[in-house]
Amino acid sequence: MQISLFSFFSGAGFLDLGFEDAGFQVDFVNEIHSPFLEAYKHSRTKLDSIPPRHGYYDCDIVKFLNSKSWALREMVWHSRRATDLVGFVGGPPCPDFSVGGKNKGRKGDKGKLSEAYIQIITQQRPDFFVFENVKGLWRTKKHRAFYEELKQQLTASGYVLTEKLINSIEYDVPQDRERIILIGFQYHVLRDLGIEFESNAKCMPDGIFPWNEHISRTVENVFNRPWPETAPYDPEIERDPPSRILKSLTVEHWFHVRNKTDEHPNSVHHFKPRAGLSKFQSVDEGDVSRKSYKRLHRWRYSPTAAYGNNEVHIHPYRPRRLTVAEALAIQSLPKQYELPADMSLTDMFKTIGNGVPYLAAKGLARTIQGFVE
Repeated sequence: MQISLFSFFSGAGFLDLGFEDAGFQVDFVNEIHSPFLEAYKHSRTKLDSIPPRHGYYDCDIVKFLNSKSWALREMVWHSRRATDLVGFVGGPPCPDFSVGGKNKGRKGDKGKLSEAYIQIITQQRPDFFVFENVKGLWRTKKHRAFYEELKQQLTASGYVLTEKLINSIEYDVPQDRERIILIGFQYHVLRDLGIEFESNAKCMPDGIFPWNEHISRTVENVFNRPWPETAPYDPEIERDPPSRILKSLTVEHWFHVRNKTDEHPNSVHHFKPRAGLSKFQSVDEGDVSRKSYKRLHRWRYSPTAAYGNNEVHIHPYRPRRLTVAEALAIQSLPKQYELPADMSLTDMFKTIGNGVPYLAAKGLARTIQGFVE
């Protein structure tokens, strides 16, 4: 099947790239922060990707909901004529639902965008949608009621839903990162695909959507391994990998085997210490217990890539913060992916931390593709 996507809150395009590499065509890209959108364009030029059929848009999503709804409807119509299915994908900014963020919920400036995205879906009625957000929206009691309201809006518009809390590490991403994924298909699309439900069905029965088909391993299989704990920081010591760990999930593997980060164009981009080297030399290798100044362990996966709110991640055995190239590797981007050199360091790390890990996005895309085919 030929499937076209309309991407919202696109950032630098990690989620979209996973879908593209799984065979989807991105027809529309919307990202309000122009440096992120320029990074999206730059990376696609370097990857020689096909530009979106309907172009790039850096306006507020609310404008598409209100004053530009007619233009969006026309673009969706043209994509329907050119492909078999049209889907909307997006992960609205999530700090208002994050325990480590503002936690303002639906009343926050970012929290409101989740509802705007759902309203665009119910207004435009794509064949399916993907909604990605932090687990706090799903697990925190005061946010869960809001999330359930969003789902009610979707089911009232004819969508049959399925959801799962995924961990990116299940898709071979070297990072412990949980996210809620909500997917919905229009009832008539499922019927046309030969999947029968009750006419008033709101959720897919267990076992219908193949969530586990493209995961590489379970979180239990990963976390029950004898991963190394902390060790004194010493840049001169070489440490061999322990037995029975999954070497392909370690930052050392991704830095030096998969992505060769020292040779990457973004290897020179990292924040310099303001108060000397003492802080970077005082944290043990593998000590990620504190809010900030978390030193990764070379033979372990990374904690969630979150490079805002004063959270600092330190290289395992070098007295510095991570480079942009290393952060991209932790997000499992292909080694050919790069951010523009003239982008500010703040914007580089912000768009990396906000993005959906590439391999997780690709795994989800392949799951959806297999489901409809």
